[in-house]
Amino acid sequence: SLIRINEINHEEPEITDAPGVQDYEIEGNVEFRRLNFAYDGKQVLHDVNLQIPAGSSLAIVGPTGSGKTTLVDLIPRIYDADPGMVLIDGRPIREYTLSSLRRNIGFVPQETFLFSDRIRENIALGVETATDAEIRISAAAANIAADIESFPESYETVVGERGITLSGGQKQRTAIARALIRNPRILVLDDALSSVDTHTEDKILNHLRDVMKGRTTIFISHRVSTVRNADRIAVLHGGRIVELGTHEELLALNGYYNDLYNKQRLEEELAE
Repeated sequence: SLIRINEINHEEPEITDAPGVQDYEIEGNVEFRRLNFAYDGKQVLHDVNLQIPAGSSLAIVGPTGSGKTTLVDLIPRIYDADPGMVLIDGRPIREYTLSSLRRNIGFVPQETFLFSDRIRENIALGVETATDAEIRISAAAANIAADIESFPESYETVVGERGITLSGGQKQRTAIARALIRNPRILVLDDALSSVDTHTEDKILNHLRDVMKGRTTIFISHRVSTVRNADRIAVLHGGRIVELGTHEELLALNGYYNDLYNKQRLEEELAE
């Protein structure tokens, strides 16, 4: 066991700061410029050109395996695209220090990871100066405050490894609170509402609309109800952007998005 732990402790990260990079203030304008990206020689993204103005919202939809998660993973440099293909505020992201870049990004991944610790620490992860009031405000914005306060020990409740004592929806909402407490300029939600029902989703989105004001927000979802109010919606298919526009504009194209909308509307009618 000690050998394995030492291997991890001595592992060097593949993505590091280049010499001479600086901390810059980030407004939140995100741009993908002629972006191509491959894993182990397999092309995943093809000639993606997309600009997301600071303070606006972009939703990304598309079938499984179309490259949605890969695209947003490139923003905080979880993976590295070739130089000059991903920019923030017109500056290639490799010119930012990793600490300044990631400090300004709130990221909620598909698979939520909570630690075997108090809920308070799980929300405040990475923000050592977080106050109780800030933690409660973030929890309220993620629509998880009422659940937490219903526990006998409230924010002092210890959750099991990977948050096993919480439901899937509670884990996702705790992760959203963790992202919000960073007060990020760029907020990325990678299918972060998939484990909650549509009623809870509406509540969270209503809270997030206030939080999203002035921030660049990018969210991935399979639900039209989640993405329809975004400033723009991008349809990713086969690693390419095949449709881009507002909810109404995409419906008028009678393409993938329109098919998805009609399918989900039919499912809702059958459920009723």
